[in-house]
Amino acid sequence: MSIYDERRDELEKHEIMMGKSRGRLAVTLVVLTDALVLVGQHSVYCQSARTPGKPAMDIQIITKSISDAKELIAGVMADLKVRDSVEKG
Repeated sequence: MSIYDERRDELEKHEIMMGKSRGRLAVTLVVLTDALVLVGQHSVYCQSARTPGKPAMDIQIITKSISDAKELIAGVMADLKVRDSVEKG
């Protein structure tokens, strides 16, 4: 099933509130946050053998990658918001 079908209501709500591009980016942030939660839960069970109390290295890399992607998307959303306000103002 397509993400557009799975999250139709959420996409529609955010696209109406923020515009099509920013709305879709907002839903993308939600999807990435959901992935971070799942990885975080998994990290409880996949502990590093070298450093007890820390997640395994692959889990740390996945977490950082998803967090970095969220940061980049948030930056694009901020740029779009500034651009929209300049165009309107």
